[in-house]
Amino acid sequence: MSGRVLLVGLTGGIASGKSTVAQRLVEHGALLIDADLLAREVVDPGTPGLAAVVARFGAGILAADGSLDRPALGRVVFADPAARRDLEQIVHPAVRARAAELAESAPDGSVVVQMIPLLVETGQAEAFDLVVVIDVPESVQSQRLMIRDGLSSTEADARLGAQAARAERLAAADVVIDNSGLPDELRAAVDRFWAAQVAPRLAALS
Repeated sequence: MSGRVLLVGLTGGIASGKSTVAQRLVEHGALLIDADLLAREVVDPGTPGLAAVVARFGAGILAADGSLDRPALGRVVFADPAARRDLEQIVHPAVRARAAELAESAPDGSVVVQMIPLLVETGQAEAFDLVVVIDVPESVQSQRLMIRDGLSSTEADARLGAQAARAERLAAADVVIDNSGLPDELRAAVDRFWAAQVAPRLAALS
């Protein structure tokens, strides 16, 4: 363990249910650091991150008010693996730095959950005391993604293809939580994880 806090890395494929699991962990008392929210903050208007994105991709990825036009940028990076890597090289270091600041400021004895969609892809598994993977079959992911975001099957498959293979995520997991069932089943699985894996480690910190 990190000694002062318990660091939990939470990940899973797109539309796997990470946010639902994170919320349940917060209800148990965890502090949540959401990489997706940080990824938005580091490209807010006026930030060095946004300036770097515009320098790489052009002013066409800006909205009329000067903020990032995320759908426009998404159309570029999901169609071009090299462009996606360029974007990641801008955003990921800034997100990691901000997440580290937030984790460092957590009180002693805290459970700090970092929700990172690309945890495996960015090689961060070793940074955590526990890596928790939310797992669902890819067919379920695709279906949920089309419903949630109004995507076509081709668009949904492109987003799935931009992430690590399911087997890669599972290989990096200390704990796998299945979310192919009902919401109540997912909450119960999170509760079991907290009781079996988190509570004993918290006791060891005190």
